[in-house]
Amino acid sequence: MTDRLTTRFAACKAQGRAALITFVTAGDPDIAAMPAILDALVAGGADIIELGMPFTDPMADGPAIELANLRSLGSGTKTKDIFALAADFRARHADTPIVLMGYANPMLIRGADWFADQCKAAGVDGVICVDIPPEEDAEIGPALRAAGVHLVRLATPTSDAARLPAVLKSASGFLYYVSVAGVTGKQSAAQASIDIAVGKLKAATDLPVAVGFGVRGPEQAAAIGRIADGVVVGSAIVDIIGSHGDAAAPFVQDFVATLRDALHIRETAA
Repeated sequence: MTDRLTTRFAACKAQGRAALITFVTAGDPDIAAMPAILDALVAGGADIIELGMPFTDPMADGPAIELANLRSLGSGTKTKDIFALAADFRARHADTPIVLMGYANPMLIRGADWFADQCKAAGVDGVICVDIPPEEDAEIGPALRAAGVHLVRLATPTSDAARLPAVLKSASGFLYYVSVAGVTGKQSAAQASIDIAVGKLKAATDLPVAVGFGVRGPEQAAAIGRIADGVVVGSAIVDIIGSHGDAAAPFVQDFVATLRDALHIRETAA
């Protein structure tokens, strides 16, 4: 399918840089504050928005995003609010892709078809489901494909040559490389190991390869952006929201702008 994700990655490639993918948790600090925060991400230069679906047991997330989940759920965020937020964003930003990231329970509680239909109606471009491996995906993947919504798969440092074909078989949109075997935001992988892993993934797929987990600032984003097609930054942004609450938007925009500026290094150095 040709769509916003495909178009955006192609545009970034034509500019000689990686795509900047920014993560925030939907409803953090509350739903009312979210439009300004999402607008700030775009104004700062984010190419793709990753919108986390809050969950009570976010097993892949470190302390920063765990707290964001608690703030969101504590403010009363529901799944319907997330889709309304996405639809509102889509009405104001026609071309910026939105990818929902979360866990199976909130996605499947009303059925995979319902979830996929809501994604399509809200203008969501892709979904990352953290806790359903390809071998166990009998519901969400087929439903998303039928709705024309990408299913973004995760590859990890333990995804060897025997495992990778199963991951790639049902992946679309882009491949998300989790650079550390652990939770979000806690540690960073050595750049040399990221370079090797991304090189192997690019040899195995034509999908864009984005790298996330542990990317904290501009220098690291620039280094990863020289080899990857996309750089995902989440916990560092979520920390800013945690510190500033409803007033976070300008601080988020300023930080995202430093990340976006760093990704220009590749095009000037090429």
